[in-house]
Amino acid sequence: MPERRWTTADIPAQDGRLAIVTGATSGIGYEAVLALAGAGARVVLAARDAGRAQRAMAAIRRVHPGAALEFQPLDTASMSSVRAFAEAWRVEGRPIDILLLNAGIAWLPQRQETEDGFERQLATNYLGHFALTGLLLPSFRPGPASRIVPVASIAHQRGTLNFDDLQFRAYAARSAYRQSKLAMLMFGLELDWRLRAAGSEVRAIPVHPGITRTAIIRRGGGASPVQRLTGRLLFALLGQSAARGALPLLYAATAPKAEGGGYYGPDGIWEARGWPALSQVFPHARDEADARRLWTVSEASTGVDFLT
Repeated sequence: MPERRWTTADIPAQDGRLAIVTGATSGIGYEAVLALAGAGARVVLAARDAGRAQRAMAAIRRVHPGAALEFQPLDTASMSSVRAFAEAWRVEGRPIDILLLNAGIAWLPQRQETEDGFERQLATNYLGHFALTGLLLPSFRPGPASRIVPVASIAHQRGTLNFDDLQFRAYAARSAYRQSKLAMLMFGLELDWRLRAAGSEVRAIPVHPGITRTAIIRRGGGASPVQRLTGRLLFALLGQSAARGALPLLYAATAPKAEGGGYYGPDGIWEARGWPALSQVFPHARDEADARRLWTVSEASTGVDFLT
């Protein structure tokens, strides 16, 4: 278990280490970049919008003038973008120490389909990250200090994998979001098992940020007026800042005591807010047959095969 009240002050020195953070320009992604850069890491902001990335880097450098930051374009909803990012990385040949899989969208009011034919929440939140991980895995520095951190959600508790319609053609906004976050958690757990089975010391450690006040909620619109009002009240009463929500991500990415295959989130009531601690994985997220089936479907969907 992590120490009580683990904070960014407890991050070990990250000098000489390189982190890639998806969804890095706002919310918990931005806060993770801020903290990692402050601890000495070189951080790559992998994001869709160059302008937002430049503004984020400027803001971070106002806090940490010597921060080693760079922007690389990445849209996790696009397989061509994911492959272009990974190919550019392969050519550069730099070793990766941390891959923080954070980019996400939530509760799109209408079903949207990506250029690859995927439902957009599943593509952005999960399939793009699955493919990115597989393509970047050969670039990881060997050793248990190298971490892959998939960002899941307490929404996994009510999620189901709809294998008969993973792309949610019979669309329901919140169900599609819950499925994507359940998939991220199951991916993280299965990935760590497969890494160990392959003899790799790289660790996969899924996390969730609890109930955190970020733009992902403001962008989502797939809720009734009553649901939106209830959601606003819930976030006002239980929500925590993005800086606090980023702590489980940072713990998993940097703490020597973080356990591969563990699942970390806030330690408070309903895991909504608090300090990093081991979190509850609901039983359906540990279904080994479903995890293997999800992996096989993900490989077939993305065309990225690894650790098979």
